[in-house]
Amino acid sequence: MAFRPLHDRVVVRRLEQDAKTKGGIIIPDTVKEKPQEGEVIAVGPGARDEQGKLIPLDLKAGDRILFGKWSGTEVKIDGAEFLIMKESDILGVIDVAA
Repeated sequence: MAFRPLHDRVVVRRLEQDAKTKGGIIIPDTVKEKPQEGEVIAVGPGARDEQGKLIPLDLKAGDRILFGKWSGTEVKIDGAEFLIMKESDILGVIDVAA
């Protein structure tokens, strides 16, 4: 991907949820909620403070994250759907080793 976000913006790809419940019931696409879990694809260089000093982001490409239900702006880049959001919209990083 040749897209680089600016400032404290982050590009995220939603991670798809299972189409079945634990009980084996198949959930149709029309009632399935959009996942609130994603993978960071690209990050901007960071925000600037009042003195102009660059504050780097805590995230990096490849991090699995949780974000709010209505966070971000949906965009299509090279035919794929992504979300662009500020770092402050991200609720936390999921540690995959846990």
